[in-house]
Amino acid sequence: MPKHKFYTSLFLFTAINFIAVKSFAQQESYIQSLDKQNHWVDSVYSKLSRKHRVAQLLFVRAHTNKGQAYEDSVGQVIKDQQIGGLVFFQGGPGRQLDLSNKYQKLAKVPLLIAMDGEWGLGMRLDSTISYPYQMALGAIQDNNLIYKMGQQIAYDFKRIGLQMNLGPDMDINNNPNNPVINYRSFGDNMYNVAKKGIAYMKGMQDAGLLVTAKHFPGHGDTNVDSHFDLPLLPYTRKRLDSLEEYPFREAINAGISGVMIAHMSIPALDTTTHLPSTLSRPIITGILKDSLKFKGLVVSDAMEMKGVVKYFPNGEADVRAFIAGNDILELSENSDRAIKLIRKAVRQGKVGKAEFEARVKKVLAAKYWAGLNQYKPASPNNLVADLSRPEAKDLVQQLSDASVTLIKGNPSALKLNPFLKTAILSIGVSSPTVFQQETAKSFPNCKIFMVDKDAAPVELKNILSLLSQYQQVIVGIHDSRLRPASKLNYTSDVKLMIADLAGRANTTMSVFANAYTIAGLPGIEKSNALMVCYQNSPEMQKAVAKVLTGNLKPTGKLPVSVNVFFPTGTGL
Repeated sequence: MPKHKFYTSLFLFTAINFIAVKSFAQQESYIQSLDKQNHWVDSVYSKLSRKHRVAQLLFVRAHTNKGQAYEDSVGQVIKDQQIGGLVFFQGGPGRQLDLSNKYQKLAKVPLLIAMDGEWGLGMRLDSTISYPYQMALGAIQDNNLIYKMGQQIAYDFKRIGLQMNLGPDMDINNNPNNPVINYRSFGDNMYNVAKKGIAYMKGMQDAGLLVTAKHFPGHGDTNVDSHFDLPLLPYTRKRLDSLEEYPFREAINAGISGVMIAHMSIPALDTTTHLPSTLSRPIITGILKDSLKFKGLVVSDAMEMKGVVKYFPNGEADVRAFIAGNDILELSENSDRAIKLIRKAVRQGKVGKAEFEARVKKVLAAKYWAGLNQYKPASPNNLVADLSRPEAKDLVQQLSDASVTLIKGNPSALKLNPFLKTAILSIGVSSPTVFQQETAKSFPNCKIFMVDKDAAPVELKNILSLLSQYQQVIVGIHDSRLRPASKLNYTSDVKLMIADLAGRANTTMSVFANAYTIAGLPGIEKSNALMVCYQNSPEMQKAVAKVLTGNLKPTGKLPVSVNVFFPTGTGL
């Protein structure tokens, strides 16, 4: 195909898609659809056996990076058990599209296929776009950008055959040492978390994607990862109602389609010893459904996590989660066993027949709303081009630009002279960075320096001596780890070097790492100019280069409290 025809067809495909998105936004929401009788839902339900009705509540794990035997085993589960859906994890977009189409052929009722995509497909899949982490988005002042991100992510999900995003994260991260939420949260201000989460949610839902706010009633103030143990939330009911639950309450009022339940012990809400919130009927049915009037899909966090199976093994967690009020049980350790135990609970009347029917129909109604009543396989044609379209990449850069936060200094401190002798230093790396390469374009009389995270003291001393010869020093502090933790893994000598540089009048610093890492860099608050950029992505590094060359004004506001020098809301 000639190049100009290819781009014309790509443009038309994208334009048609966004016309479809716009028209979808004019239709009723999933929550609104639940108020009306649905003949497709009723018809499907009436044809299902009790076993297959129960199976509609079970979602199992799927991968495209675990080999043929694993893929076949999931296919066999779909064929034998006729489960309700899948949750995909690591793999590639083309392989996942093909496998989703294959799995859908094995299902008598179309599968509802979900994935964790808090920052887009790139959270799980190679060769796809990753949007900024939610902590970076928390700094942005224009929530319309986050709405647009939701629409783009919905397009990507639907393009490869997904109907549900297990996001956004609407936890308030008010514990800097939180090992599991942290940078996945919009921050520690409940109003900001709610507004950002709703903007993201509405973008996705308006584009026809089911979403799931997590982790109710709030996983932000814990120091235990529920993947490995059961966290304790020891706060009063008053505090939980007024703080942790606030973003979820606002999202429910805004019409969110799904809420995911955390695995946490919360004595103020349920005094049962070691009982995870996922298994608590007072929390799920009593608070979420009855008090907060949530009508949408209640989704359990993964039922294979130690936080839920540690005290309730051998399928007991599954049946308790069902009795508690979850509509979807994701990732049971053994879905066949779970179906048998839940069928027994229904026979014994532990959940009333009307409630059971309503919950199964709620899952079927989600399938109908997502268009699965007229299921069509996802097309592999032009997939690479569609998933790497220019407007999506441009939006990643816009979001990155909008998140850069100047927490020390003023605009004049950022006005650097391009003709002075300039050192551009990246710390925590062993090769030149995008930050250095982009910044160097505007400083013809510059030299690039690198310092590794565990550089020897003698090397640090030599570099500090060399830097004294430069009229201005531009520093980037990088966390090259895949996930930006709260503390940098630098040696104490490297941290002392940062303090030394911060005390020099001619130094500008940018932190391409989790905002909380600044608390572990004593002396950095003395910087002439200090910017926090939240993560080490190429787009964030390009954004700072724009700031340093006068082409961008940093407008972000700090979404978390770092220390006494830099509280929430700090920014130009």
